[in-house]
Amino acid sequence: MLQNIAILSTVVNFDLYQKSARLFPEDIQRYVIDGRNGMHAMDSVAFMFKKLKNRGIDWLIMADEDVVFIDAHSVFDCIDHMKQQQITFCGVRDGGVIPHRVQNPYAINTFFSILHFSEVEPLWNEHLVRKNQYINPGEFNDDLSELTGDYSKESLFEPYYCFYFWMRRLGKKVLFLDATVPFSDDSVTNLVKDHRGNELLYHTWYARSYGANEKHTQRIDDVFSKVSVDMSKTLNPIIFKDSTFAFKKSLLKQFRRVALKFETIFKK
Repeated sequence: MLQNIAILSTVVNFDLYQKSARLFPEDIQRYVIDGRNGMHAMDSVAFMFKKLKNRGIDWLIMADEDVVFIDAHSVFDCIDHMKQQQITFCGVRDGGVIPHRVQNPYAINTFFSILHFSEVEPLWNEHLVRKNQYINPGEFNDDLSELTGDYSKESLFEPYYCFYFWMRRLGKKVLFLDATVPFSDDSVTNLVKDHRGNELLYHTWYARSYGANEKHTQRIDDVFSKVSVDMSKTLNPIIFKDSTFAFKKSLLKQFRRVALKFETIFKK
């Protein structure tokens, strides 16, 4: 097993994970954050750094359970490329690439990414990272001229943007991967290509709907039919769960409501 490379998934649908994870890169440690209690987005990123601290991870692949790998082994080639070019993270822009993602093109969407974890781990400070949820006009000089889709340079749509803005403001290099819509009868699923332009994975979206919504279940199963899944493979991921997360989140919301009421009263 490659001790310095790992893959982590924040999972809300374990039935789907049981299927897709059998296509994940092999011979690396698998970690799962149980997101069924509402943990996702930036909360999941923060929990990730807490649970993976001092585990000797050099490179971390992040892939949701609705990611269907076509050529999982090519992630290792991508990591080698990132090492050579001193690139800290890679992924697909959250605007301008995938037709239904029209948000910020300067950040990636977290459904799939590769992170030089050992480079970022000693710099991690949750408080400072969360303070980076803003955009200064013109601060990023990306060439967006070849983007074919819509996007918003000012969008703060996803709360995890701050993580990627923070790294970019530290001068960390990013590799943006290309994606297309590969199927004429499926306008949702996208095909992600690696740094060489080769087919890497499908992202089906709507993980929560698998097994609950007939339309999306059939659509996702159709994507699985295009690859070969060996259901006999053993998974055995290490699973992390914050059993108090939902309670703490609810308590924080109540506290903010009360604080807002007091603020309104004192302003009168």
